[in-house]
Amino acid sequence: MPESVDNKESYDDFTDSYTRTMERRIRALETERQLLEVQRNKLEEERDNLKLELQKLRQPPLFTGTIQEILENGKAIVKSSTGPSFVVVIDSSISREELIAGARVALHQRNFAILEVLPQSRDPLVRSMEVDSKPTETYTDIGGLKLQLQELKETVELPLLQPELFVKVGIEPPKGVLLHGPPGSGKTLMVKAVAHETKATFIRVIGSELVQKYIGEGARLVREVFAFARDNSPSILFIDELDAIGSKRLDIATSGDREVQRTLMQLLSELDGFSPRGDVKIIGATNRVDILDPALLRPGRFDRHIEFLLPTHEERQEIFKIHTRTMNVDSKVDYSYLASETANASGADIRAITQESGMFAIREKRTRVTFNDFKKAIKKVLSGSRPPSTPSEYL
Repeated sequence: MPESVDNKESYDDFTDSYTRTMERRIRALETERQLLEVQRNKLEEERDNLKLELQKLRQPPLFTGTIQEILENGKAIVKSSTGPSFVVVIDSSISREELIAGARVALHQRNFAILEVLPQSRDPLVRSMEVDSKPTETYTDIGGLKLQLQELKETVELPLLQPELFVKVGIEPPKGVLLHGPPGSGKTLMVKAVAHETKATFIRVIGSELVQKYIGEGARLVREVFAFARDNSPSILFIDELDAIGSKRLDIATSGDREVQRTLMQLLSELDGFSPRGDVKIIGATNRVDILDPALLRPGRFDRHIEFLLPTHEERQEIFKIHTRTMNVDSKVDYSYLASETANASGADIRAITQESGMFAIREKRTRVTFNDFKKAIKKVLSGSRPPSTPSEYL
C-alpha cells in the first residue's frame, strides 16, 4: 500500500511539472504569435505604400493649367501651360468650392481632365520680401514728425484696427500713402513703427527689385507681390525707392526703359484694383517725388502725400535724447548745443553722431560718453572726414 501511494505522488508531481512547462511554452508561443502579427501588419502596410508609390510612378505625367471659367455642366474652360485653351471635364472627387477662376490645376495628359487643384505658385523672390519677425521700432523711437505720424496712422492704422469708424462717417479711407522727403528723414522708421503697432504682415519691396532683365518679368513680379499681400492680409505693402519704377515715362526710350514702363503700368493697374477698405495697405516712399509719373500721383492711387522735412532745433534735441537713452552719457552733455551745431542734419545723421561718439569713448577705454566726444563726432560725421590714423590726432 505505501508503495502505491508513493507511485501516485510521483505521477502527480510529474503531471504538475509537465503542465507548468506546457503552460510556459504556450505563453511564450502566444507572445511570439503577437510579435509576428505586429511585424506582419507593418510589412503589409509597407507593401501597400510601395504599391501606391509604384502606381504613382506608372501614371503618366500631368499638365498644369489655369481655370478661366467654370461651366454649368460639370466642365470648365482651362488654359494649359502649353498655350491653347480647352473645355475639359472635372473629376468627381474635386470639390466645386475649390474651383475658381484663376486657380492652378493639374490636367490629365490625354484627355486634359482636371484631376487636382494645385496651390498658387509664388516666386521665391516674392516670398523673401515678407519680413518674418515684426519690426521692433515703436512710436517712441520717432523724434518729432508728430503731424506726419498722425497722418500715417489715419491712413494705415485706423482702417486696419477700426474700420467701423469710416463706415459710420460714410467716407472711404485713403487707398495709398506716399512718403517723400530727403534721405534719412525717418520715412522707413515710421513705416516700421506702424507695422509694429498694427501687428500686420509687413512686406517690404525695394523698387529696384521689380526691375527685371526679361520682358514681362517685372510686371509678373508686381502681380505676385500684390497677390501675396492679399493672401497674407491684414498686411502692409511697403514699396521703398518707388522712383526706381515710377519715374516719368518718356516718348524716346531704350528697351530697358520700356520694360520699366511696363512694370509701372502693371503697378498702376494693381493700385486701381484695390479696395480702400481692404485689409492691405499700400505705402510708397521716395526721395525724388519730382520725377514720379503724374499717373502714379493722381487721386485714387496714392491719395495722401506726406512730406518729411529735416528736423527743427527742438526735434533734433528730441532725436539726440532718443538715441542716447540707452547710452552711458555724462550729465554735462548739453543737448541744446548739440542741436544748434547740427543744423540741416537728418535723423540718420544724428544717429550716426551718437554712435560715433560712443566709438570715441571705446577707443580711449572709457565707459562714459562725454560732451567732447559728441563735439568730435559732429565734426567727423557732418564734415565727412576720414578717421585719423593715430589716437593722438583726436586730442
